[in-house]
Amino acid sequence: MSKFIPLILFTVFTNFGSQILLKKGMTSIQQFDMTGSGIIGAFFDIVFNKYVIGGLVVMAISMGSHLVVLSRVDISYAYPFLGLSFVLVTAWGHFVLSESVDFWRILGVLLICLGVACVGRS
Repeated sequence: MSKFIPLILFTVFTNFGSQILLKKGMTSIQQFDMTGSGIIGAFFDIVFNKYVIGGLVVMAISMGSHLVVLSRVDISYAYPFLGLSFVLVTAWGHFVLSESVDFWRILGVLLICLGVACVGRS
């Protein structure tokens, strides 16, 4: 199963990339109210945003590679690796977007890393 780790990591990184693009897209549009008229008013800004479109394309690629992984690897082995995308997104949020990351988030990220390491050794 370890021979599929590069493909699993490709899935992780494309998942991470899609989240970063979606975040960029959604923060580049004007904030809108979570009402029917607010959502309808923002619909075209969201649907035609180049970052949102890019994020959705990358997410589709990620899902496609994940399907390939699932066709070849035990789900109990492959799926925990997706937790690494949480680690990458948290690090990006802190170091690039200057988001606050408190003790509990750091502890959660460390536990995810520990869990992935245990699964990878199995």
